[in-house]
Amino acid sequence: MSLFGSSQFGLPRLKPLSSKRNHVVSVLDIGSTKVVCMIGRLTPRQESEVLPGRTHKVDVIGIGHQRGVKSGVIADLDALEGVIRLAVDAAERMAGLTVDSLIVNVSAGRLASDIYTASIDLGGQEVEAGDLRKVLIAASQQSLRQDRAILHSLPTGYSLDGERGIRDPLSMYGDLLGVDMHVVTAERTALKNLELCINRAHLSVEGIVATPYASGLAALVDDEVELGCAAIDMGGGTTTISVFAEGRLVHTDAIGLGGHHVTTDLARGLSTRIEDAERLKVVHGSSLANGGVDDREMIAVPPIGEDDRDQPSQVSKALVSRIIRARIEETLELIRDRIQKSGFSPIVGKRVVLTGGASQLTGLPATARRILARNVRIGRPMGVAGLPVAAKGPAFSTACGLMIYPQIADIEIHAAQSGMFSPFGMGSGRIARVGQWLKESF
Repeated sequence: MSLFGSSQFGLPRLKPLSSKRNHVVSVLDIGSTKVVCMIGRLTPRQESEVLPGRTHKVDVIGIGHQRGVKSGVIADLDALEGVIRLAVDAAERMAGLTVDSLIVNVSAGRLASDIYTASIDLGGQEVEAGDLRKVLIAASQQSLRQDRAILHSLPTGYSLDGERGIRDPLSMYGDLLGVDMHVVTAERTALKNLELCINRAHLSVEGIVATPYASGLAALVDDEVELGCAAIDMGGGTTTISVFAEGRLVHTDAIGLGGHHVTTDLARGLSTRIEDAERLKVVHGSSLANGGVDDREMIAVPPIGEDDRDQPSQVSKALVSRIIRARIEETLELIRDRIQKSGFSPIVGKRVVLTGGASQLTGLPATARRILARNVRIGRPMGVAGLPVAAKGPAFSTACGLMIYPQIADIEIHAAQSGMFSPFGMGSGRIARVGQWLKESF
């Protein structure tokens, strides 16, 4: 029996997890530099002060990863299908079970983040559950658009008779109930292409999560989520921003720059191959002003040509650092400007967490502190056990966040979207209906 169900809205929506049952969850992180499949066992856990919002303990029982897709955009369906198959197969072999559906992330599709406000008349009566649902749906419906699909719809705060900042108005009395709703949307075409790739690998989509939301769930501690903090996920082709406050996601953004852009800058600037530039970045690269070295320290750079007689050129480590620093500073300045422009800069305050594979560059925290003028730390995935040593770093935050997401998915509210095509998990053929019956019956 499937844990999750499709909604009338057109995107798969995760059903609340039973707090008394074990669940097996499979996730797929499709990134620019790697595609990761994780299979985890979720076991009910007691409420505790450590990660208080979590209902289950997550143990990873299978993991597989392969090279990813360029800039988070699906450019070659056949290539991505093959990569997904290999990653899922490796995870299945390790876990000793078969996967038929997955929770996936999305970075492409020009993610948009908007706040919608709605209010309803209570007539001086007590706020009931039906009133809450009515005002939430009224806010959510404002965001419905033909070309975009809602990924997340989260109430960020209620108001009662103009008094704002109410977390839970249930059973309170008033005349006018209002809500601020944070809605994250993506282009439908990007989501359809994502689903097509997964279907071609004979798998189905259980749920879709915006990459910045997933990475924030894994990398931030509770105080940061409560007091206000920005999580910056620096991937290969895309850098995403998520802002959390009072326990909720309140803003997301994305820019089309990442670690791969640093690598291609090095490849061009030093006239070497992409793979050699990547190695130079990892082994010798730094974003610090002087790279921690002087101009006299030299390193060998392999030439592009196939001729074995070509001799490696010698360049200074300082030149490598200068090339890297220019792109890193540009990326961080864009992030700073986006946070400022969003209006959420006061909520972020002095707290920023860097995560994602590209955040592991030497000297990056110090450069980020200087440009963002905030306290910066590197965020690694938390609250997920059983990870191999290679998967405990920032590069695996998104995949771990996808594992955590089912525990908090039920705080989202979605309006019905009648008359729109339903591209996900809603097969209309006879075989699809039989498959759905089998899922529901067994």
